[in-house]
Amino acid sequence: MVNKRKLSKISGLLYLIIVITGMFSLAYVPNQLFAWDSPSRTFENIRNNETLFRMSIASSVICYVTFIFLPLVLYQLLGSVNRFAAKIMAVLAIVSVPISLINLQNKYAILYLVEISRQQGAYSIGEIHAQTMLYLNQYDNGILISTVFWGLWLLPFGYLTYRSGFLPKLLGVFLVLGCLGYLINYFGNTLSDSYKTLGLSQYLGLLPAFGEIGTCLWLLFVGAKNKE
Repeated sequence: MVNKRKLSKISGLLYLIIVITGMFSLAYVPNQLFAWDSPSRTFENIRNNETLFRMSIASSVICYVTFIFLPLVLYQLLGSVNRFAAKIMAVLAIVSVPISLINLQNKYAILYLVEISRQQGAYSIGEIHAQTMLYLNQYDNGILISTVFWGLWLLPFGYLTYRSGFLPKLLGVFLVLGCLGYLINYFGNTLSDSYKTLGLSQYLGLLPAFGEIGTCLWLLFVGAKNKE
């Protein structure tokens, strides 16, 4: 018999690791270091806070590797609800991992620019600033692609949560809304240059936050009811 309470605690802990490392690398560090309207200030921030920048890379690796194991544990927890939907959930989540890891090459390229900036005459400082912003924009675009899968896996996850009978239906609703939030932001940013100026992305970004953080905390501190 599957011990749902134990599996829910494990998945909640894995989810918490993903939430903490993801917020650090995707929100905290960019807010501290990146000034998109000032290439020179961005580069100087990174060079003067290189350890923080390196920590963001390490944090991302921990986040993405953990994201391999989370859907596998959730598959064990929710597979009895609908095994096919649980498989789809796991596949959609895991597919995002190699995309996200490969995307980190852009941050390693910036570290190389920091290194050569200390070598006199290697490149002009203007070229280094321009290349830094190029790599940051490529990294940002890579994250945008990853959000497609970060959103899609929430659809079967939300469905399974809603139908489970041992997790709150409201969490399932928020997870499905989180999927829509990710996908609307992806297509909005992809199809329109002016989408960011509308101010919708920050509000839609709250939908997956509510669903995922709420689910994380419920799994970790409450746990699924241990019954079939």
